[in-house]
Amino acid sequence: MSLEQTACDDVLTDLKAFERRLTEVIACLQPATMRWRILLAVVSVCTAIAAWHWLTDPLTPVISLTQSLWNHPFFAFTSTFLVLLFMMGVHRKVIAPSIITARTRSVLNDFNMSCDETGKLILKPRPANT
Repeated sequence: MSLEQTACDDVLTDLKAFERRLTEVIACLQPATMRWRILLAVVSVCTAIAAWHWLTDPLTPVISLTQSLWNHPFFAFTSTFLVLLFMMGVHRKVIAPSIITARTRSVLNDFNMSCDETGKLILKPRPANT
């Protein structure tokens, strides 16, 4: 075996190991991402429904804000919980696999490669030397 053949085999092995690790990381994030998406969707829908009830209440324009929120504890709780979720950064946890793949693509672009949403490597054709 020549030295070039050994070097090619080493590079190929490294690429396969990198691809396995990348797909493993992205696959590991998927269940947690789905749970955060479901939680965010449920809290958003509950907040929207509670806001509708709060806004359609005939007493809302007449009484003070604090009294109105006291009369609608479900809206007060869900809206507070939604704000806390965003302050905790749940919006970043929801799109974490997309962030990782986008950053990986930007790094792999220097090596004339890319990756799909699952982390599989895509080798781009060599640019024509002109």
